[in-house]
Amino acid sequence: MDNLEKQLICPICLEIFTKPVVILPCQHNLCRKCANDIFQASNPYLPTRGGSVTSGGRFRCPSCRHEVVLDRHGVYGLQRNLLVENIIDMFKQESTSSAKPATPERTEEQAMCQEHEEEKINIYCVTHSVPTCSMCKVFGAHQDCEVAPLKSMYQTQKTELTDGIAMMVGNNDRIQGIISQLKETCRTVEENGMRQKSQLCEKFDHLYAILEERKRDLSSKVAAEQEEKLNYIRGLTKKYKEHLEQSSKTVETGIQTLEEPEMAVFLQTVKDLLKRTGEASSTSHLEKVEQGYEAMDHYTVNFWREGRALRSIDFISDDEDEYEEVDGGKAEAGVGGGASTAAPLPSPAP
Repeated sequence: MDNLEKQLICPICLEIFTKPVVILPCQHNLCRKCANDIFQASNPYLPTRGGSVTSGGRFRCPSCRHEVVLDRHGVYGLQRNLLVENIIDMFKQESTSSAKPATPERTEEQAMCQEHEEEKINIYCVTHSVPTCSMCKVFGAHQDCEVAPLKSMYQTQKTELTDGIAMMVGNNDRIQGIISQLKETCRTVEENGMRQKSQLCEKFDHLYAILEERKRDLSSKVAAEQEEKLNYIRGLTKKYKEHLEQSSKTVETGIQTLEEPEMAVFLQTVKDLLKRTGEASSTSHLEKVEQGYEAMDHYTVNFWREGRALRSIDFISDDEDEYEEVDGGKAEAGVGGGASTAAPLPSPAP
């Protein structure tokens, strides 16, 4: 009982814990009143209500000097140690029962032997681990058994139980500490996981940005050649339209000349008309589009190697160094390695 009582002494008031008992983050216990007294002494300028600090602050554990940080609830935010409170109740009940003097009525209430109803149980059979009476030892079933005085066995086993409870209290405190550490580890794992997922998303966003930039660059090359070819073909179309219009006018004039009845007038105009007809019939001065000029398939891309590289993306091992990102055209060429080189424009035919 003495060992158990030592475990239940508050390090502040040096008395058995007064309920409610609070457990600190360092796994030491204090009376809530004592914890509040220390808290107020360590935080004299914090506002109080009803003698208790009602805002956050900090103080040090009197047992290990570990700093305890409290939230806005103060000491009332600390967790109660219900296990210690239950042990205190059991200890006080046992102490009260042990302190009562033996009375005649208590003697009459002592347990009686079931085999010898008039005999009180006054010895303990060590062999069978049961209490019994003297008659059972002399004449009964325990004649050949080892026995011991009931009081000595009572004190021995009571001491063993007390030591066992004290050991359980210490073990429970240790387990409570392990649980707190595991909870902290869970929080750390969650924070680390969120941080790593955020970094992973940033890496992929950067990769997306590189791909988008390369797509814009390559698309602009295709668009530039497309616009150059279209402008050339539109200009050539305009020249052919102008030639067609001039030829149509010459045909119309020729038809009118053929209808002229006067031979002299006809011969005066036909020479210039024949010259114009010959010029209109020739298109050698007009440029012609080479065969295949409209093709754009020289801008074909093949991302097979890049796709295989992207599908092989994985986390680096501990013994690998992360490659530094290289800015500039060289790095971009590595990412867009599948992009083709634009072919030069074919020159128009003379």
